[in-house]
Amino acid sequence: MDELLNRSAVAICADLRAGQVSAERLMAATLAHIAEVNPRLNAIVSLRDDDDLMMVARAADAADPVGPLHGLPIAVKDLANVAGLPTSMGSPALAGSIAQTSDIMVRRMQDAGAIVIGKTNTPAFGLGSHTTNPVFGPTENALVPGTSAGGSSGGAAVALASHMVALADGSDMMGSLRNPAGWNGVYGLRPTWGRVPSEPVGDVFLHQLATNGPMARHAADLALLLDVQSGPDPRQPHGCAVEPVSPHIKEGKRPRLAWLGDWGGAYPMEAGVLETCEAALHDWNAEIIAPPLPAADLWEAWTTLRSWSVATGLGPLYAQAHTRKTLNAQALWEIEKGRGLSVSDINRATLIRSQWFARAATLFETYDALVLPTAQCFPFPIHWDWPHEIGGVAMETYHRWMEVVIPASLIGLPAVAVPIAGQAMGLQFIGARGADLRLLQIGHMWDTAGG
Repeated sequence: MDELLNRSAVAICADLRAGQVSAERLMAATLAHIAEVNPRLNAIVSLRDDDDLMMVARAADAADPVGPLHGLPIAVKDLANVAGLPTSMGSPALAGSIAQTSDIMVRRMQDAGAIVIGKTNTPAFGLGSHTTNPVFGPTENALVPGTSAGGSSGGAAVALASHMVALADGSDMMGSLRNPAGWNGVYGLRPTWGRVPSEPVGDVFLHQLATNGPMARHAADLALLLDVQSGPDPRQPHGCAVEPVSPHIKEGKRPRLAWLGDWGGAYPMEAGVLETCEAALHDWNAEIIAPPLPAADLWEAWTTLRSWSVATGLGPLYAQAHTRKTLNAQALWEIEKGRGLSVSDINRATLIRSQWFARAATLFETYDALVLPTAQCFPFPIHWDWPHEIGGVAMETYHRWMEVVIPASLIGLPAVAVPIAGQAMGLQFIGARGADLRLLQIGHMWDTAGG
């Protein structure tokens, strides 16, 4: 592997803009490395033609730099549209569909000079934290051969960890960005909801659960990509003007942290998970606190709102017999659960959500971040569908084993996932709404300290 691929995205991009490194050399090194490692890992899919990409890289060298990512190869998660590339979302229902336009987040990366080389693998429709699908197959963990990469941004995390790319986009509804970051030894930021817009398709007022965000091997690289992705979209109601975070990533004092562990015993954990996380936090003076709200209430609200969102989003595919039969069991379960909800069910879920947001706000008067593991188990065998039992407790749904991520997801809080050195496990630092910069500063301190 070319030593250039070991460098941080910040360093690579600076040299590309200064002409110290050519986009052509970087692209050649990238494609050679992908050819070497991707056949085993299966992280990047729908890879563009090598000759076409080399031509684009040479054109970038011949042009003036257009933005902070000028000449940088990047692969986009296969839930987002890139003009001219397939968007399968991991589903046979969409396999081979060629996007006519790029999504707003993708356009922002392209406008900043990034060269999209292909897509990163994801489970069908991003449902589940195990990156496998009937279109492209499974993605293997970068740290533990033969195990799951996590998901749904598993392809992105593995592409980063194996140095196929220096930056990647992810998306996070139920830990889809945080879980694979922890399992593959990289960083990921779930931004404050609304900071990084998705496409204004369907309802843009009520279904506030998922968000796009950056992934990288270093916290400072997260800041670089977040600044590119961020900013309001006038077509959507919940975005807001944001200040750049990159210039301030190295600022900030030592944080006040609250350790929630297994939420007072409510979250089953595989043996070793809590011990690994607590050992990593040993020198950070995290205060152990009691669960601020019953886990059962959070789970009820989350599963209600998630199923409602999925049912409306995938409704058109469910309505047609020829596409319904291509939907996997997870999608069908979510859709049918969502279709059976009552107005009272939705109202109760939103009331719990509101109660949790208010309670969390009081915690952030004392603490900079709440801390939890990024998953309740270590990477499981790649041939499993999901862990059906953790710590002797049955997991009755395909996503119950990821319950630990919903405190941030339910109320749209930012959370940075950081790796634990030498372990296929990470920590998530959850901050107050709008505290993305503070979390990135914490991530940078973690990165500097060596995890």
